[in-house]
Amino acid sequence: MDQLELFDLPNPCIGVCQSNSRGYCIGCLRSREERFNWHQKPVEERAHILKLLAQRRARLNAKAKKEQDARPSGESLDLF
Repeated sequence: MDQLELFDLPNPCIGVCQSNSRGYCIGCLRSREERFNWHQKPVEERAHILKLLAQRRARLNAKAKKEQDARPSGESLDLF
């Protein structure tokens, strides 16, 4: 039996609507398909997308940390 959501799942958009070279939004990390018609998508699909975003954010943070550790001190970090 599927668990029902008590609250509407939030739209992860933060208003930074620009795509990187791979087509993912640099603000919310969603693909074009994931962004398209967010409010009409079934709750299960939105929940799955939110889990994917958490994984992407964790990978991005790990990559940034690794690059920061390899960089000489004082040099700035560029996430994209």
